[in-house]
Amino acid sequence: MSFDDEWASVRTKAEVDVTMRLNQVPADPGGGSGNADLGVDQGKLGAIGSAAYALHGRLAKDGSHARTNTSEAATGMSTSGFRTGSAMATVQETWGSQLSTLLDACANISNHLDYSAASHAKEEADIKAALAASQINEYLK
Repeated sequence: MSFDDEWASVRTKAEVDVTMRLNQVPADPGGGSGNADLGVDQGKLGAIGSAAYALHGRLAKDGSHARTNTSEAATGMSTSGFRTGSAMATVQETWGSQLSTLLDACANISNHLDYSAASHAKEEADIKAALAASQINEYLK
Protein backbone atom coordinates (compact mmCIF):
# COMPACT_ATOMS: atom_id res chain seq x y z
CA MET A 1 0.00 0.00 0.00
CA SER A 2 1.40 3.37 -0.99
CA PHE A 3 1.56 6.35 1.32
CA ASP A 4 -1.24 8.14 -0.54
CA ASP A 5 -3.52 5.11 -0.23
CA GLU A 6 -2.74 4.71 3.47
CA TRP A 7 -3.24 8.45 4.07
CA ALA A 8 -6.61 8.40 2.30
CA SER A 9 -7.66 5.39 4.35
CA VAL A 10 -6.72 7.09 7.64
CA ARG A 11 -8.53 10.31 6.64
CA THR A 12 -11.68 8.39 5.68
CA LYS A 13 -11.65 6.49 8.96
CA ALA A 14 -11.07 9.74 10.93
CA GLU A 15 -14.01 11.44 9.21
CA VAL A 16 -16.31 8.54 10.13
CA ASP A 17 -15.15 8.49 13.81
CA VAL A 18 -15.55 12.22 14.42
CA THR A 19 -17.90 13.01 17.28
CA MET A 20 -18.84 16.37 18.71
CA ARG A 21 -16.99 17.30 21.86
CA LEU A 22 -17.70 20.42 23.87
CA ASN A 23 -15.29 21.99 26.30
CA GLN A 24 -17.37 22.41 29.41
CA VAL A 25 -17.45 21.88 33.12
CA PRO A 26 -18.93 18.58 34.28
CA ALA A 27 -22.61 18.73 35.18
CA ASP A 28 -22.00 18.72 38.95
CA PRO A 29 -18.54 20.04 39.86
CA GLY A 30 -19.42 19.73 43.52
CA GLY A 31 -19.67 23.34 44.54
CA GLY A 32 -22.40 25.21 42.79
CA SER A 33 -26.09 25.29 43.40
CA GLY A 34 -26.84 25.44 39.69
CA ASN A 35 -28.50 28.83 40.09
CA ALA A 36 -26.87 31.33 37.74
CA ASP A 37 -28.29 34.45 39.41
CA LEU A 38 -25.86 36.84 41.01
CA GLY A 39 -26.80 37.59 44.58
CA VAL A 40 -25.15 40.11 46.83
CA ASP A 41 -26.03 40.18 50.49
CA GLN A 42 -25.50 43.80 51.48
CA GLY A 43 -25.45 42.85 55.17
CA LYS A 44 -22.58 40.41 54.68
CA LEU A 45 -20.61 42.84 52.54
CA GLY A 46 -21.17 45.55 55.11
CA ALA A 47 -20.03 43.30 57.97
CA ILE A 48 -16.83 42.30 56.16
CA GLY A 49 -16.09 45.90 55.18
CA SER A 50 -16.75 47.04 58.73
CA ALA A 51 -14.43 44.37 60.14
CA ALA A 52 -11.69 45.39 57.70
CA TYR A 53 -12.14 49.03 58.70
CA ALA A 54 -11.99 48.14 62.41
CA LEU A 55 -8.87 46.02 61.85
CA HIS A 56 -7.28 48.90 59.97
CA GLY A 57 -7.97 51.24 62.88
CA ARG A 58 -6.55 48.86 65.47
CA LEU A 59 -3.49 48.05 63.37
CA ALA A 60 -2.77 51.72 62.77
CA LYS A 61 -2.90 52.35 66.52
CA ASP A 62 -1.43 49.15 68.00
CA GLY A 63 0.88 48.05 65.19
CA SER A 64 3.47 50.72 65.76
CA HIS A 65 3.28 51.33 69.51
CA ALA A 66 6.76 49.87 70.06
CA ARG A 67 8.40 51.72 67.15
CA THR A 68 10.04 54.44 69.23
CA ASN A 69 11.34 52.09 71.93
CA THR A 70 12.65 49.61 69.35
CA SER A 71 14.43 52.35 67.39
CA GLU A 72 16.00 53.74 70.58
CA ALA A 73 17.13 50.27 71.66
CA ALA A 74 18.61 49.54 68.22
CA THR A 75 20.48 52.84 68.23
CA GLY A 76 21.71 52.28 71.79
CA MET A 77 22.98 48.79 71.02
CA SER A 78 24.67 49.91 67.80
CA THR A 79 26.50 52.78 69.53
CA SER A 80 27.60 50.37 72.28
CA GLY A 81 29.15 48.07 69.69
CA PHE A 82 26.57 45.29 69.70
CA ARG A 83 25.81 43.76 66.31
CA THR A 84 22.31 43.06 67.58
CA GLY A 85 21.53 46.77 67.18
CA SER A 86 21.65 46.67 63.38
CA ALA A 87 19.65 43.44 63.36
CA MET A 88 17.01 45.04 65.57
CA ALA A 89 16.89 48.06 63.25
CA THR A 90 16.37 45.70 60.30
CA VAL A 91 13.56 43.95 62.15
CA GLN A 92 11.96 47.33 62.90
CA GLU A 93 12.17 48.41 59.24
CA THR A 94 10.75 45.07 58.05
CA TRP A 95 7.91 45.25 60.57
CA GLY A 96 7.11 48.81 59.46
CA SER A 97 7.02 47.76 55.81
CA GLN A 98 4.82 44.74 56.47
CA LEU A 99 2.52 46.77 58.72
CA SER A 100 2.13 49.35 55.97
CA THR A 101 1.29 46.61 53.45
CA LEU A 102 -1.29 45.11 55.79
CA LEU A 103 -2.84 48.52 56.49
CA ASP A 104 -3.11 49.14 52.74
CA ALA A 105 -4.74 45.73 52.23
CA CYS A 106 -7.32 46.36 54.98
CA ALA A 107 -8.12 49.78 53.55
CA ASN A 108 -8.41 48.30 50.06
CA ILE A 109 -10.81 45.58 51.26
CA SER A 110 -12.96 48.06 53.15
CA ASN A 111 -13.07 50.56 50.28
CA HIS A 112 -13.70 47.88 47.66
CA LEU A 113 -16.61 46.38 49.59
CA ASP A 114 -18.11 49.82 50.14
CA TYR A 115 -17.78 50.49 46.41
CA SER A 116 -19.22 47.07 45.51
CA ALA A 117 -22.24 47.55 47.75
CA ALA A 118 -22.93 51.01 46.31
CA SER A 119 -22.33 49.81 42.75
CA HIS A 120 -24.70 46.85 43.09
CA ALA A 121 -27.37 49.05 44.64
CA LYS A 122 -27.06 51.52 41.73
CA GLU A 123 -27.21 48.71 39.15
CA GLU A 124 -30.29 47.29 40.86
CA ALA A 125 -31.98 50.70 40.73
CA ASP A 126 -31.03 51.10 37.04
CA ILE A 127 -32.47 47.67 36.21
CA LYS A 128 -35.70 48.43 38.06
CA ALA A 129 -36.02 51.76 36.21
CA ALA A 130 -35.36 50.08 32.86
CA LEU A 131 -37.97 47.41 33.56
CA ALA A 132 -40.51 50.01 34.62
CA ALA A 133 -39.83 52.00 31.45
CA SER A 134 -40.19 48.90 29.28
CA GLN A 135 -43.55 48.14 30.88
CA ILE A 136 -44.70 51.71 30.19
CA ASN A 137 -43.63 51.31 26.55
CA GLU A 138 -45.81 48.21 26.28
CA TYR A 139 -48.86 50.25 27.31
CA LEU A 140 -48.06 53.00 24.76
CA LYS A 141 -48.09 50.59 21.81
